[in-house]
Formats: sequence, structure tokens, C-alpha cells
Amino acid sequence: MSIDLAVIGGTGVYAFPGLQQADRRTVTTRWGAPSSAIVTGTVAGGSVAFLARHGEGHTIAPHRINYRANLAALHELGARRVVGVNAVGGIRNDMGPRVLAVPDQLIDYTWGRASSFCDAEGEPVLHAEFGEPYSATLRRSLLDAAQRAGVAVVAGGCYGATQGPRLETRAEIERLRRDGCDLVGMTGMPEAALARELDLDYACLAVVANWAAGCGPEPGTAISLDEIHAHLAAATGQVPRIIAALLDG
Repeated sequence: MSIDLAVIGGTGVYAFPGLQQADRRTVTTRWGAPSSAIVTGTVAGGSVAFLARHGEGHTIAPHRINYRANLAALHELGARRVVGVNAVGGIRNDMGPRVLAVPDQLIDYTWGRASSFCDAEGEPVLHAEFGEPYSATLRRSLLDAAQRAGVAVVAGGCYGATQGPRLETRAEIERLRRDGCDLVGMTGMPEAALARELDLDYACLAVVANWAAGCGPEPGTAISLDEIHAHLAAATGQVPRIIAALLDG
């Protein structure tokens, strides 16, 4: 089957609004089952496959996600372009709550996750080139689509991927800031690296849910989960417009 675009939904994105002719597909891969059924359909005349990264009821913690099965399932269905929608915390001053960003770099602070398809017995070792972790072509297409859709998006930035599921300490965020991170999230890796091993065009559409610890205009304010959910609901509502413009472009 032909899939024009696959979308992996993060926290707050458990379904894709406006998906026409929706069809649920239960897929099993050699790496196990993906986080959820994959829902295929059409948007703006293009074929879309949607997968909920944390499960449709947000039941899978970041470090427990079967990233290999998720990417393998989309690949086996015919997807060659993947947009990962990731809820993140903002570190840089222009990346506050409800901002959307398309980062161009990342730093991996995660540990203990199955991070390569090369781990399996008998698999050849693949040293994937990863200097530019996101597809430049798909990033540019996302940014152009956002402009056509009238949605403000910050271009560039470095995503720091942490272990989770807890939020970070202020000291940890200060370390990330010193390292050059502009955003912090828990699911950016190994998803991006696995996509590269499968030779998929992959880009991240980051949705800022909150200021990271110690950041923003009131750095001493505690992070409120209610505010996180409100910011996510408002910001993720713009994602389908960007995806529709991407497919219509």
C-alpha cells in the first residue's frame, strides 16, 4: 500500500482529527507489537498512517515504548516519510508554552532503551550517518506547510531527549542549557535514529507544553500538570492544519 505520510502522535495526540476513510490496522513485527493499532486514511487527498506513541490511552511510559516495533510497522505499511509529534518543555526564551518548533539537532541523554535494529542476533551492524538527525527535506516541507497554513512555527533548535517519565530537575535543565539544548522531551530518541536506520525521511514537530524547570519569565514557579494539559490541547489543535498543508503542497 502507498502511504504519503506517517504521523506518530505524542502526549495529547492520540487520534488524528479529520482523517477520512479511517481503517484500523493491527500490525505485528519481528520486534513485537507497536504502541497502538495504526489508523490509515486520507487527509487533503493524501494517504496518512497514524500511530499513538504512548498508546491510545496514554498507557506506555517513554522508556517502555517499543520504538523499534513502531517504526518497523510504519515502514512495513509503506511509509517513507514520518513526522513525530513530540510534547516538550521549553528552555530557550522564544520556546514557551504553546509554541510549535521544528528542531534541527538533538542530544540523547536516554539510557537502557532498545536503540538499534542491529541488536538482533544475525543482524548486520549498521553505522548509520547521523550528523544531521532530521531530514532536511522534510523539515523544510513542514516549515513551508506551516507558513501556508498560517501557523507560526520556530525553525531550528536542539532537542534534548531525557529518560522520563519524571520531569527534570532545575540542575538537569541547566546542564541541558549549557550543552546547547533549546527543548527537552522524553521520546525523541531512539525514534529518530531508528528512522535513519530504515532510511526514512523523519522530522520532529515539537509542541511546547510547559517551561522546563527553572526557565521562563517566572523561573521559580512549579510546573502544573493542569497547565501542561491545557497548553497541549491548544497547541496540538494546530497540528492537523500543518499536516493537511504538507499533503496538499
